[in-house]
Amino acid sequence: MASESTEVAHGAAEAGHAAAEHYVGMPQLNFDWYANQIFWLAVTLVIIYLILSRVALPRIASVLAERHSAIANDLERAEALKQKAVEAEEAYNKALADARAEAGQIVAAAKQDIQKDLDVAISHADAEIAAKTVESEGRIGDIRNSAMQAVEEVALATATAIVRKLMPSIDDKKAVSAAVKARMKGVN
Repeated sequence: MASESTEVAHGAAEAGHAAAEHYVGMPQLNFDWYANQIFWLAVTLVIIYLILSRVALPRIASVLAERHSAIANDLERAEALKQKAVEAEEAYNKALADARAEAGQIVAAAKQDIQKDLDVAISHADAEIAAKTVESEGRIGDIRNSAMQAVEEVALATATAIVRKLMPSIDDKKAVSAAVKARMKGVN
């Protein structure tokens, strides 16, 4: 039995050696083994296909779908916020225009009130000026009358003195007074 096992071992070694002599290079390039390699390649590709189609690709597809829906939701939300911003800007511009119009009305009303107060103050001032004018004219009239009386008295005294100096024999105060009054009426 020992001789049989050594012969088998020796035979296997010779067969391996013969195969090694016949075969040169990498086993993948040995045409004798191509059928076996193609079989295992097909089995491996089928297993990879099954793993990818049943496990990996559905997960990837669900992640992509979630990302797509999240992006779509974000875009919709951004569009809604943009629309709200446009509406807020329009409301702001309208409020600003309303405030300007109201400010214009307030200014116009204030101008009217000021004009009314100014008109009242001017009418009071005009009345005071008119009253003071009347009073001043009265005073001027009084001053004029008193001045005229003073002039008349001075004229009468002067005329009397001149008449006494030139004609000492005539002492008619009534005639001199009448002549001075007549002359004074002509001056007025």
